[in-house]
Amino acid sequence: MAMLKARTEFASALNQICAEHGIELEVVIDSIKEALLAAYRRDFGIDEKIKYEAEVNSQTGESRIFSWSTGKKKAKKDITPPGFGRIAAQVAKQVLLQKIREAEKSAVLAEYSKRVGSLVNGMVLRFDGPNVIVDIGKAEGVMLPQEQTRAERYQINQRLTFLIKGIQEGPRGQQIIVSRADNDLVKALFRREVPEVASRAVEIRQIAREPGNRSKVAVSSRQTGVDPVGSCVGQKGVRVQAVINELDGEKIDIIQYSDDPGKFIAAALSPAEKVEVDLDETKKMAKVSLPEDQLSLAIGREGQNVRLAAKLTGFKIDIKGREEKKEEKKEEKKVKVSKRRKKTKK
Repeated sequence: MAMLKARTEFASALNQICAEHGIELEVVIDSIKEALLAAYRRDFGIDEKIKYEAEVNSQTGESRIFSWSTGKKKAKKDITPPGFGRIAAQVAKQVLLQKIREAEKSAVLAEYSKRVGSLVNGMVLRFDGPNVIVDIGKAEGVMLPQEQTRAERYQINQRLTFLIKGIQEGPRGQQIIVSRADNDLVKALFRREVPEVASRAVEIRQIAREPGNRSKVAVSSRQTGVDPVGSCVGQKGVRVQAVINELDGEKIDIIQYSDDPGKFIAAALSPAEKVEVDLDETKKMAKVSLPEDQLSLAIGREGQNVRLAAKLTGFKIDIKGREEKKEEKKEEKKVKVSKRRKKTKK
């Protein structure tokens, strides 16, 4: 009676484990069967000419080992050794726990695979060689070297926002890849901070990024009356500043997208002004000229501005300065004089 009670308690515990961990009973039963056969093989050996099978009663918890000759399964016989339950218990427990962990991990991976492309808050847990291991809630994420931003120095317990990039096979099985360097991180942050982007009234058309330093984001409107650049910048720059803060101070230029390559290239070279573009669309090349005093702005520090503009537009850009016409210089001088006079009056 005591044995029956123990078995009944075992079955109840088994069902409880399945319910708590969201695992199908069949998965657990199969893992126990595998454990029983492994234990029998280890302690009693097997005959390769004979087939073996473990059976587990999910209601009572009773387990048995059967064997039969090849091709004569109907003639199988019970070969469960005396006391086999005690021998197999520890092995069964270990394999059962392993199967539970695997099933739980599969469930978590399935959940995070549905969230690929979205943001997740995480905390740096440890470093595994060049990889950064991140606590992202129900699981750990792996930030590979190519997903890290060179300008950032990661520290244990540091909290950051990450992009869930995908599920990837690693040395220890499937792992969740998170990123701080992917362009889609910028896109997802704007989707979070800008309602017009979330509702798709404003569309992010292109992103060119040097992670940790600077990004150029080309936007367009899909709804009449909506200013795409203004929407992303926000009142007093509050929206774009929220994205910048999440990216640890990375500079962001928001640019009006245009189907006209010339206009798009001129906009992409901002903050430079008075840009003139001569296109060769076949070769995807653009010759750009602008006033000498705008040249350094267009090129940027170490060529970063023009490099990002080329990435954004898909054109190779050749820049040179030009002398301003006398009329332009005179007009500029008038404006300066006018401003000076206004200051004098004050």
